[in-house]
Amino acid sequence: MVQKYQSPVRVYKHPFELIMAAYERRFPTCPLIPMFVDSDTVNEFKSEDGAIHVIERRCKLDIDAPRLLKKIAGVDYVYFVQKNSLNSRERTLHIEAHNETFSNRVIITEHCCYTVHPENEDWTCFEQSASLDIKSFFGFESTVEKIAMKQYTSNIKKGKEIIEYYLRQLEEEGITFVPRWTPPSIAPSSETSSLCKKQAASLALVVPDAAQAEGLGSEALSSPSGPPEPVAGTPDDKLDADYIKRYLGDLTPLQESCLIRLRQWLQETHKGKIPKDEHILRFLRARDFNIDKAREIMCQSLTWRKQHQVDYILETWSPPQVLQDYYAGGWHHHDKDGRPLYVLRLGQMDTKGLVRALGEEALLRYVLSINEEGLRRCEENTKVFGRPISSWTCLVDLEGLNMRHLWRPGVKALLRIIEVVEANYPETLGRLLILRAPRVFPVLWTLVSPFIDDNTRRKFLIYAGNDYQGPGGLLDYIDKEIIPDFLSGECMCEVPEGGLVPKSLYRTAEELENEDLRLWTETIYQSASVFKGAPHEILIQIVDASSVITWDFDVCKGDIVFNIYHSKRSPQPPKKDSLGAHSITSPGGNNVQLIDRVWQLGRDYSMVESPLICKEGESVQGSHVTRWPGFYILQWRFHSMPACAATNLPRVDDVLASLQVSSHKCKVMYYTEVIGSEDFRGSMTSLESSHSGFSQLSAATTSSSQSQSSSMISRSPKHQLGLLRPAASVPSRACVCRTAKPSPLGWRQVTAKLSAALQEDV
Repeated sequence: MVQKYQSPVRVYKHPFELIMAAYERRFPTCPLIPMFVDSDTVNEFKSEDGAIHVIERRCKLDIDAPRLLKKIAGVDYVYFVQKNSLNSRERTLHIEAHNETFSNRVIITEHCCYTVHPENEDWTCFEQSASLDIKSFFGFESTVEKIAMKQYTSNIKKGKEIIEYYLRQLEEEGITFVPRWTPPSIAPSSETSSLCKKQAASLALVVPDAAQAEGLGSEALSSPSGPPEPVAGTPDDKLDADYIKRYLGDLTPLQESCLIRLRQWLQETHKGKIPKDEHILRFLRARDFNIDKAREIMCQSLTWRKQHQVDYILETWSPPQVLQDYYAGGWHHHDKDGRPLYVLRLGQMDTKGLVRALGEEALLRYVLSINEEGLRRCEENTKVFGRPISSWTCLVDLEGLNMRHLWRPGVKALLRIIEVVEANYPETLGRLLILRAPRVFPVLWTLVSPFIDDNTRRKFLIYAGNDYQGPGGLLDYIDKEIIPDFLSGECMCEVPEGGLVPKSLYRTAEELENEDLRLWTETIYQSASVFKGAPHEILIQIVDASSVITWDFDVCKGDIVFNIYHSKRSPQPPKKDSLGAHSITSPGGNNVQLIDRVWQLGRDYSMVESPLICKEGESVQGSHVTRWPGFYILQWRFHSMPACAATNLPRVDDVLASLQVSSHKCKVMYYTEVIGSEDFRGSMTSLESSHSGFSQLSAATTSSSQSQSSSMISRSPKHQLGLLRPAASVPSRACVCRTAKPSPLGWRQVTAKLSAALQEDV
């Protein structure tokens, strides 16, 4: 597997020329990097005017690896080739490096770039990227990869100090300014020419034209990237190192790289606003910074947020009066770390009465609104306290908890709420303080704890009786001035006291079911089921030619084929497929078939777009300009896996895909709209759609393009915040993004024990 690294933008509040002067002092060797043994100049080129200076060096490195591994490899030193290209006219330095040793077994590449800050020409920006691909290494691939990543990370950290060290050295020598490059005079006299040569020679001691050996390789040389300093800003599509430290916290170099790479993937594969950096970072932390796993759960969450319009819940939904009166929870100042503090008096809350009066969906929606408010408060506290705050503290008072709270439907609702919150709001709970836990609490904990993530459970602090008042109790986490009055504190808490919900507010099971269905179907999207041999079809009647049909749908389950047909005659009234025939249990699902079986393609109706195969988890938006009036049919059809040739074995991808589609059933969530040509915002000759691949097994993304007669199809993920309306957002180009699974690695038994021993040594 290829390991990649991408640094944030690091900014130095020093001119480019002074940075280059400090930069060059690392050659031919650098005492700050013990593994950098020596370097020799292989090639050098300088333009006549001195603006361009290209130098190629061969660098000798002493890698800190186990002696046994060096003996097996048969080398004591590793060599890298580094090419520095300095353009004094443009004030840029590009550094490219690759390994020379074991280049047929290991491929290491690195690229570094120094440029002038876009908003301040007296500042310098630095970026670095690298990749490591170990194809084979005597059976020790995993060990070598760990050694490389370990040393590269440590050298990146050390590299932050290098520029600062040499800048101080220059200052001690009285060098605080280096003039910029200027073009030489056209016809200098002999005296002037001699004087220029002397000045150039002396200046070379201060500002060498060659750049420094910044990158040297993924295993080796670090990037000198000075200490973080406050900056005015960097381009919107890049993350600044100081911004990360200020708003996201202290991250390791590899964690920074994961955040930047996942963010770049979102920028490259969808059109529109991407999720906030704090949101992306939460999903990465929830999966220990495994990019593929984090991308999978984040994409699933984005689809869920869109389906239920969670982004608008604070503006469009108001909790019923019953919740406002009897839900014993609310926000209450903040803890000592600046986290927003949420107080829940669960023991005083009538969970059974709330479920009977409101239903499970209303309670879930209210909890979602609490979480959305928590995200908003975290952003506010980050600005107020001047440090990153990405989670909140929850204080749960269990006084009054009894067997009534263990009512089975109430526990079921609680478990579902926990499941939804765990999946869509990871790493938002900073600490959970459970106070005055009664004897019945272990029963509730036994039921609930298996549904809580291990990382989340570690944040739980449980106090029985009045233990919270002693050492290690509440005062360690919350200031005395804001401890609620019902916990013997001095602060009046405005959280409702709860109490029993009057039975007169209870509703029947049928009323609750209809209410639950209404809550989650208050959306412009419709749900449909697709079966093998039973496609789902919708009819759109077009009166005016050149109208625009737009669509937006998510493939929630299975793989489907999307088609668009045109017919001059109206189909018969839709036939709904029997629910019992295919065991449909979803109340929102339906299956409608419009095309009569006696109709013939090409005679009764025609295909106006090429079929589009959509995989499970993908989200598709598109547009089609109608050429003729009449009836247009949008069809979602079950996609069957193609039969393999008799001489070929089935692919692993095909087998896994076939296992994922059970009972020959697919499910889609869709929205369509017809827009007049004069109202469509976009090019009528270059309509495009975006199609995002949220594969559950994403590992690599490749791009290609395909064009169609009246619309173009592209695949890219959609943004999280806000609804992406197809008619309002037209991408500038078409691309198809696919995901592929990595092949499993094989291990050699003969070297297994040696490899394990080496890993322990590492």
